[in-house]
Amino acid sequence: MLKKQIVIGSMLCLIASMSWGAMFPVAHLALQQIDPFYFSFIRYLAVGIILSVLLWMKEGRSSFRLEGRGKALLFYGTAAFTVYNMCVFLGQHLMGESGTVAASIMEVLMPMISIMVLWFTTKKAPNKYMLTSVAIALAGALLVITNGNLSFFMMAGQHLFPLLLIFAGVVGWVIYSMGGSRFGNWSILRYSTLTCLIGSAVSFVIVTLASVFGLLPVPTWDTILSIKYEMSFMILLPGLVALLSWNLGIKLLSPLNGILFINFVPITTFVIMAFQGYQISIFEFFGTLLIIFALLRNNAYQRKSKSILQNEPSTTAPALNLKSEIIKAAP
Repeated sequence: MLKKQIVIGSMLCLIASMSWGAMFPVAHLALQQIDPFYFSFIRYLAVGIILSVLLWMKEGRSSFRLEGRGKALLFYGTAAFTVYNMCVFLGQHLMGESGTVAASIMEVLMPMISIMVLWFTTKKAPNKYMLTSVAIALAGALLVITNGNLSFFMMAGQHLFPLLLIFAGVVGWVIYSMGGSRFGNWSILRYSTLTCLIGSAVSFVIVTLASVFGLLPVPTWDTILSIKYEMSFMILLPGLVALLSWNLGIKLLSPLNGILFINFVPITTFVIMAFQGYQISIFEFFGTLLIIFALLRNNAYQRKSKSILQNEPSTTAPALNLKSEIIKAAP
């Protein structure tokens, strides 16, 4: 029974990670036809509708009540389904093909970014071992993003804004994931659905105002139809199947085991881009290996810390649990 649980959990986490890895190359094709703002809004509006049907069928009408948590849901829903999507895909679009790689790499950095967010929010410095892992991951990310070209820093003005957008988007999702711990008495489906609906409503306000003031062109029906296959993929696999598969897989495997599958995100991205004709450089290859090594290194430390905490409970336990909450809700 345990072996079957491990196999199923592994397959679910693998499906989720590979879906997210394929998300950026597919989005790159779609963003050549439609702007990132309407692309993000339409995608998660559809996901929100599907999630709403599932929630209604599983938990009933009462599960849509906000229970006085409207402000928190607005904050976390905006962070994830507005800030994350619009910033990441806009940054990716502005950088072109290299933005696809940058977005994928930033995705796998989420566990490392979560350590820094926890440091900022709890005012408690992480262990030196964790900081070393963060530094190794950052070195790998720089190697990938710069592609080993020092002139990248001389043209920082061209790349800095898109990279900051992608980074801001990823931080938004980390914050959203942390927010799940405040809704412990809610199901993951309920938290996901309500935040998705509210975040989509915020996105609707943004695209509507931007279109009214002439900042964004309203996509025509022909434009939407021209990306029907890409949009269908984005809605069904990275948007819906990956979300549900990841949450169930993490439940079956535990966060510490499940997070290791996030390494398949950049690997999948590179494989698909290679089929599309992209030449992967040795710098991108070894930079990705550095990031994977940092994640494995940090995971090993967390396992050791968890073992110690189980034998000798201490005041550091809540912080470890909070990190687990971050892992549970990858995008």
